Amino acid sequence: MKELQDTRRTVVKERAVLVEVLCDARGEPDEQGHRDRLDELERLTRTAGARVVATLTQRRRTIHPGTYIGRGKVDELRGLAGAERANVIIFDNDLAPAQIRNLEKGTGIKTIDRSELILDIFASRARTHEARLQVELAQLEYAYPRLAKMWTHLSRIEGGIGTRGPGETQLETDRRIVRRRIKDLKARLARIDARKEREVRSRRDQLTIGLVGYTNAGKSSLLNALTGARAYVEDKLFATLDTRTRSWPLPHGLTALLSDTVGFIRDLPHHLVASFKATLEEAVHADLLLHIVDASTEHVRADLKAVATVLEEIGCSGKPQLVVLNKVDLVTEPLHLDLLRRVCPGAVATSALTGDGLDRLADAVTERLMGPETEATVRADVADGRLLAWIDRHATVLDRAIEDSRIVQTVRLPRRMLDDIPRAAEASETVSDVSGNEEPT
Repeated sequence: MKELQDTRRTVVKERAVLVEVLCDARGEPDEQGHRDRLDELERLTRTAGARVVATLTQRRRTIHPGTYIGRGKVDELRGLAGAERANVIIFDNDLAPAQIRNLEKGTGIKTIDRSELILDIFASRARTHEARLQVELAQLEYAYPRLAKMWTHLSRIEGGIGTRGPGETQLETDRRIVRRRIKDLKARLARIDARKEREVRSRRDQLTIGLVGYTNAGKSSLLNALTGARAYVEDKLFATLDTRTRSWPLPHGLTALLSDTVGFIRDLPHHLVASFKATLEEAVHADLLLHIVDASTEHVRADLKAVATVLEEIGCSGKPQLVVLNKVDLVTEPLHLDLLRRVCPGAVATSALTGDGLDRLADAVTERLMGPETEATVRADVADGRLLAWIDRHATVLDRAIEDSRIVQTVRLPRRMLDDIPRAAEASETVSDVSGNEEPT
């Protein structure tokens, strides 16, 4: 099985031809969207370690059932790949097993699709035991329905007289091995899921925040800037596969647990989403999601849509979110940033590199988690040291006076923290809002 994975999953240091088929009912594809998708496929290919030597695009109203692209285009692709000495062809579209077989037969060159390319990247970047298990499960679930098409050298694919025998026995043996391994991996990951869920639920009394967003949007850089986590950062897609959780000090003496997660991408293979359920558990149970967006790109709307699709798939579509427009230091046109603010009302603009906007982000997160700031008057016994210390730590004291052996303080703090004042007090005290409507607590 290891040999099968190695021969079908490696694109390291190869020369690649990229192919994209644009299908539109009107036959008029979106040119800007096309350039974005092809550029992303090239970045994925470079991340996997291959060199892009040529690209090929075909516009079709419907896909060809046998080869995805037309027969004439297959001949053109064979000639292009031969002229560029390419040894791998990568389709931006997802291909059926029969289509891959027919394309390889027609071109004489190994052909993979976008999902297989992403799986290869995940396999090369998995570092922890958990991530390796998740990637292996996704790979096997992707490969299982394609096993028959990988056995072309046994000349038994077509069936009929003279094609049954040892080859079929070996194929069925491999299928049983894969099924058994998939079952074992799912059981092991289920135990990890349960443990991860217990860990996340144990933090119920703490504020939890999940970083989500398109791959390479700067989530790990932002985690480092906010918490000093020293997480691995690289200008490549899917630099982070493992969740990191660090403490983030917020205003008013609060502390939140900030968790980085694997980056999303359009058409993220379903097997990967399912396999990485444990890794995404931090986002599922977070009090707030920080949706990190690369503000320097021209396709923010598409990135937002792709992330929303994955969040819906993992059950987070209704989770409170705050959009963070990151990498504003790379934005050269102010009008572009103004447009993004209209597209994402309430978004906070930041730069993890320069630190611009990080204080505003902390204030915005505190308001989302604890409510807007309000002014209140607190009357407490002068001997209530615990309450006085709590106020000094969590509130901004605007005025302080002594009346009838009691300390009267006018403070500013988040509205939801008013409920914590009685729990911080050693003796009875009174809290009133700025209008003077007093209420004993």
